[in-house]
Amino acid sequence: MAGAAPRPAPAARLMGAVFVGVRHHSPACARLVAATISEQKPAYVLIEGPADFNERIDELLLGHELPVALFSYSDQHASWSPFCDYSPEWVAITEARRCGAEVRFIDLPAWHEAFRDVSNRYADAELRYTEVVERLCREFAVDNVDALWDHLFECETEPNGMAEYFDLLRGTATADEGDSAREEYMARWVRAAVRDAGDRPVVVITGGFHTAALKAKLDGGTEWPEVPERERGASYLVPYSHARLDAFTGYQSGMPSPGYYQQVWEAGSQRAADWLVESVATRLRRRQQPVSTADLIAARTQAGALARLRGHENLARTDVLDGLTSALISEDLTQPPPWTRRGTLQPGAHPALIEMIGALRGGKVGRLHPDTPAPPLVNAVQELLRTHGLDQEGKVALDLTDAEALERSRILNRLRVLRIPGFERTSGPSEGAAPQLDEQWTLRPAEERLAALIEAAENGATLEEAAGAVLERRSRDAQLEDLATILFDAVLCGISALSGKVQQTLNEGVQATGDLAALGSVLSGVLGLWRHDRLFGTRKDPLLGSVIDVGTARVLWLVEGLHGGPAPADPHRLKAMAATRDAVLHARSALSLDVADVTGVATRVSNDVEAPPDLRGAALGLAWTLGSQPDVRKVRNIEALGDWLAGLFAVAREEVLASPDLVGVLDELVSAMTEDEFLVALPALRLAFSYFPPRERETIAATVLAHRGVEGSTKGVTRLTVDPMVVAEAMAIEKRVDVLLVKGGLA
Repeated sequence: MAGAAPRPAPAARLMGAVFVGVRHHSPACARLVAATISEQKPAYVLIEGPADFNERIDELLLGHELPVALFSYSDQHASWSPFCDYSPEWVAITEARRCGAEVRFIDLPAWHEAFRDVSNRYADAELRYTEVVERLCREFAVDNVDALWDHLFECETEPNGMAEYFDLLRGTATADEGDSAREEYMARWVRAAVRDAGDRPVVVITGGFHTAALKAKLDGGTEWPEVPERERGASYLVPYSHARLDAFTGYQSGMPSPGYYQQVWEAGSQRAADWLVESVATRLRRRQQPVSTADLIAARTQAGALARLRGHENLARTDVLDGLTSALISEDLTQPPPWTRRGTLQPGAHPALIEMIGALRGGKVGRLHPDTPAPPLVNAVQELLRTHGLDQEGKVALDLTDAEALERSRILNRLRVLRIPGFERTSGPSEGAAPQLDEQWTLRPAEERLAALIEAAENGATLEEAAGAVLERRSRDAQLEDLATILFDAVLCGISALSGKVQQTLNEGVQATGDLAALGSVLSGVLGLWRHDRLFGTRKDPLLGSVIDVGTARVLWLVEGLHGGPAPADPHRLKAMAATRDAVLHARSALSLDVADVTGVATRVSNDVEAPPDLRGAALGLAWTLGSQPDVRKVRNIEALGDWLAGLFAVAREEVLASPDLVGVLDELVSAMTEDEFLVALPALRLAFSYFPPRERETIAATVLAHRGVEGSTKGVTRLTVDPMVVAEAMAIEKRVDVLLVKGGLA
């Protein structure tokens, strides 16, 4: 505990119990806990933590590199109890063992109903019972509970009044049902330990919000409480990290900025301040941001002045941060610094703020001792990776027509579904795409992998079971457009039982929906499976064919009834039209409609002047792809040309490329636009031509040049270095300038 402040006096005994209320992950509280246990030499140290882990407390002391967390899961819930070097609970465990005291966790298990809405056991009550905290913040003129805590305790050499702070925090607040149940259970442990300890003291370490309630519950039964049992689930230690502990990344309990407070714990406030300034400067310089020695001197000077102004004995975190902000940022900020509101950084944050938050967070990642027990899933996955040669770093190419390669693909896709880091799928079969019989992966080592595997164990003991559980959970509340993706993932993972359930849900949803965008996603995804029949044998499944049949008919029915005049091109409904084309071309055996029926609907929509322009263009493209030749002359009368082209290109890209006559007519129409007309049409035109990959745009450019009788390379036409919108806006400005010059007689 290098750099520790002088030890404060421990709390007084109450009927044999010494209560130490703490703020989770606070160095000041950790020092108070260590001092209390050292001076009291208690028989028992009781700690707010899951009582069902008491028989395995020795696992915590195997010799891990902190931070680590106790991860618990059951059928309905999962939660974490994290520990870092300066967590009061961790210090209590290690100091108690050093003094020969018995250690007990005394809180309800994490899966208990009392924790129904709690994903982190050490969620500070200040974040839930805010009335007193808000009043204290106003009285001490600070922004939030973190600045208040630093002001009162963390920057003081000998902090006083901590017990009074927690008593005031609890005040007259009525605990909710969960907190009440926890406090009643913890009080039973305290009473039993006091009786068993005889004349020796019992030290009780809990969140400060609970302390007053526990003191009031010392009368009652003194039998050791039973530990509730669960039907399914388990608890395991997992590696944790400073990044996961940080409030600025969304963690909602304990102190923020774990990297900074690690320095406070190890070296004291002054050295922590110096470390923060140097770390921010180093990070900014790596980003090529200028930071001079004068800037750093100014930051330190400002921080010291702020500390004196605010009455801080030692530099507080916000003193240093505000000093850095003043020295390094001269322009107005687009958002308030996150330490003034305890929030995450928003997009567009100043680079200096980004680096400050990164430095505060720290980069420490925990490691478990090799002898730490792990759930069956961890060993099962490691064995699969070894057996199939997937435990190496590098690129992996899989020929999915090979049975062994297909099995390796299923293993990797199951890991992807479970979001296990280190397995990146770079190409392979996908929704709505032409059949692809190979798959590419990039494998890399990842420090977070073990933690992710342990946490994934809540879903099942085997890789297939765990991936299936995740997909099944995703499918419960999924929107129609997401179900096709889930179905595709289930097939890639080789989980056939789930596939049937999802297909049935898809079939029912497609029959009822009026959402063209959702239909487009579903049709695209299901057709991807249909077209990969050689790999997955999907055409044998009648449900899949039924989804395609019903979905195609539904799209055509909705499109023919859609009116409302001009509207911006909608890529989502154009995707539905493209999927309808693919259904007719590649899944005709599944359709009850024949080609003539589809062509008839497409022709009627393309000629309907009340239909949206993008759908008219898409309908013409659909009829064209099915063999109906368009009348190029009618194109000259099209209104909202950009939107119409977006629809046409989305569905009939290849046909357009093979029609020089149509490209020539389109060139003439665009060339005839006035500058104002072109500027209005430009966004839709950009969308339209985005359906062509770069090489095909060059083909169109060559056709346009040939139509104009121009010879030469197309590179100067297709490879602009400036955004076309910028060019168009510049043209419009130049035109307005010319008008003004003429009007002023200066032209």
